[in-house]
Amino acid sequence: MLNPLCKPWEHRMSRRQWLGTSTAAGALALGGTSALFSPAVAGEIPSDKQVLFIWIDGGMSQYESWDPKPNTQFGGPFRPIDTSLPGVQICELMPRTARVMHHLSLVRNMCTQDNSHSAGVPRIQRGDPKNRGVTYPFFGSAVARLLGSGKSGLPPYVSIKPGGGGFFYQDAGFLGPKYGALAFGDGKPPENLLRHPSVSEEDDQTRNALRVTLNKRYAERHRHDNAEAHAAVYDMAAALMKRQDLFDTTRLSPEETQRYGTHEFGRHMLLARNMLEAGVRFVKVTSYGWDTHGDNFLGHQSLMPRFDQAYAAIIEDLHTRGMLDRTLVIAMSEFGRTPRINGHIGRDHWPEAWSLALAGCGIKRGTVIGKTNDLGTFVDGNTFDIGHMFHTWFAALGIDSSKVEYDNHGQPLPIAHDACSVVKELLS
Repeated sequence: MLNPLCKPWEHRMSRRQWLGTSTAAGALALGGTSALFSPAVAGEIPSDKQVLFIWIDGGMSQYESWDPKPNTQFGGPFRPIDTSLPGVQICELMPRTARVMHHLSLVRNMCTQDNSHSAGVPRIQRGDPKNRGVTYPFFGSAVARLLGSGKSGLPPYVSIKPGGGGFFYQDAGFLGPKYGALAFGDGKPPENLLRHPSVSEEDDQTRNALRVTLNKRYAERHRHDNAEAHAAVYDMAAALMKRQDLFDTTRLSPEETQRYGTHEFGRHMLLARNMLEAGVRFVKVTSYGWDTHGDNFLGHQSLMPRFDQAYAAIIEDLHTRGMLDRTLVIAMSEFGRTPRINGHIGRDHWPEAWSLALAGCGIKRGTVIGKTNDLGTFVDGNTFDIGHMFHTWFAALGIDSSKVEYDNHGQPLPIAHDACSVVKELLS
């Protein structure tokens, strides 16, 4: 079987490179470390739960979304609207989401530390554990390691994003490259997914048998991480070859396509729904373009309706299809936007007070946690950092973060920041 996951070129690994020195192998494996979990030391924690992680890259404005402050110094031009949750209002740019608010739980008192993308993005997606000299995994990689691929056999952690795809082993941190993200660039399947017509099924089986033998021989003499990762990529390819229907847009009705939106984010969210329905454990959908330092209001007037349309559609679908009870849905950015409007009519980075939305398995529906002051400048009362969210997300998935930990070659490491705790008010 040809490897369809070797592109783009920067992610390609030739056979010569694969059979190269252990030094090169160790570099790919991020130091050759691996991690197991206790009490699930040698296997997965049985579960049918899944995650949809909607990453709004750049920073959605809390004022123009979840926490409007009308008729105030910093509130902006948009009105608040009522929602299906009595007494709770959100921005008028989200009318569809307003109708499904009873399924959601809002967190309006996020207060994090980093106001730059380069620091904030990895910190938020890794949960910011204490610095222990290791690179922690992104949440998707942690869930992939803890819960595995499940019965579907499909890749446990996939990413649907604009631009190029590939295999992003860096997400896995010290877990090792096996638990990286398989990214579908522009929502398309990997190139060369089909076996080339010149390669017969018999030849394909012979080549794969040789590959397995060579990998086994390599693993006997080197660290196991690379051998496992390389084999996992081929296993992912084999599973995807059997499920090419997931990418077949002709199977979708015009009504479905219109309901999610014909725009990029709508198409990607509809693919995410299909992936979840097929049993993929963790699906990450990324939306770019939210760094509105200039023309914040025009930017959100364009971006928010697309988000609103596709987000409300997938919440409705997961609910009506009986999937919301087992799917944790997270929608968030790396921070919010400043109260102050800058000279370019934009909002800058603001980690001091922002919002995120949750829904689905283990989450109490129809609730709002925390609040900001009347101007929205700072949190009023208790604040939550990203570590609190990691503890809460794990709990929603049935994982006790006070008992389950990483075992990094004898070094015990918490799976979430041990100075933070579960936000019990969010859990059902």
